[in-house]
Amino acid sequence: MDQAELRELFSVEGLRLLDSLPPFDSTADVVRTVSDLRKAGHDAGLVAAVLNQAKLRHRATAKFGSFAERMLFTEAGLEQATRLGVAAHHAGRFADAGVKWVADLGCGIGADALAIAALELEVTAVERDEVTAAIAAYNLAPWSNARVEHSAAEEIDLAGVDGIYLDPARRDGARRLRDPGDWSPSLDFAFGLAELYPTGIKLGPGIDRELIPTEAEAQWISVERDVVELGLWFGALARPGIRRSALVISGMGTAEMTAAADSEDAEVGALGGFVYEPDGAVIRARLIGDLARAVNGRMLDPSIAYVTSDEAHHTPFATCFRVIEEFPLDKRTLKREIAARRIGTLEIKKRGVDIDPAEFRTALAPKGDASGTLMLTRIGSQRRALLVERVTF
Repeated sequence: MDQAELRELFSVEGLRLLDSLPPFDSTADVVRTVSDLRKAGHDAGLVAAVLNQAKLRHRATAKFGSFAERMLFTEAGLEQATRLGVAAHHAGRFADAGVKWVADLGCGIGADALAIAALELEVTAVERDEVTAAIAAYNLAPWSNARVEHSAAEEIDLAGVDGIYLDPARRDGARRLRDPGDWSPSLDFAFGLAELYPTGIKLGPGIDRELIPTEAEAQWISVERDVVELGLWFGALARPGIRRSALVISGMGTAEMTAAADSEDAEVGALGGFVYEPDGAVIRARLIGDLARAVNGRMLDPSIAYVTSDEAHHTPFATCFRVIEEFPLDKRTLKREIAARRIGTLEIKKRGVDIDPAEFRTALAPKGDASGTLMLTRIGSQRRALLVERVTF
């Protein structure tokens, strides 16, 4: 979004028109909609701005629920914004630690600042991009305890602040910045603040683990099996005795696995009657060994994140599959077996083998009215294929 589009959107006419639009419908005739709005006397720039915003609000519902209906967004800001449910967990850290005033440095469209303000903490949201800062100010306007500063994080006055939250920008336009020194603000700047204040830092879940300070609590968060972030927590925001955490959020609720360090690997053993696929947050946090022991399981291979057990246990930290049959990982054998079972809808999972699931599925030519799941992996030195089915508890 540029400044011209922002001015159109922030006009009284723009906001009224946006709120008057029916819910966004991706199947609607956009040309017809534009034509109708133009005939009603709205200029082309305004129509383009409000229709784009209506589309963004529709997409934002997945992250913000009904709050999205009264928020404004930019494309990049929505993509990078923290989901509201996750932001609530962040805000809770500050409230539980007794922090009264948080500086949200690199606030984007204001998602985390919104959650902090909702807990009646003072929050200063700082954003270096002028358009994004204006959007954040609009989104935070209902909270008198929140204010937005258009500034670089490194230049803001932190007098009176007793807690810091940072979400360093890790992109320059479409380009991903690999060097943490190039992030805005840099990771060194963020770690420097963590030495002075209770601090939370939001990072991508795939960050080099060597960069994680030993004194930080590292929490990987997944939402509906999608690992969305790594949060590093320092000082009073880090829980005593916890340095590794996997927080799993789903429609079934929230569950957390914690440890003082990476868990020790579980023993390697023979394939049992059940295989567990750990949640990505558990894998990233390196808590697979603890998961295996919780289900009385063992590893199929020390380097592959599958756990096997002779028992089926319900756990929020993994998906449990019943092993129907084991085969050699051979296309001709599997094609014959898939055909014999009339499997037409075939899900393929793989770990530890260099195979493209889409190409492999095409080669097997599944056809029929049944469905099935194949796990392609290694067991010891052998490449194996497991025909499995999900266990419903």
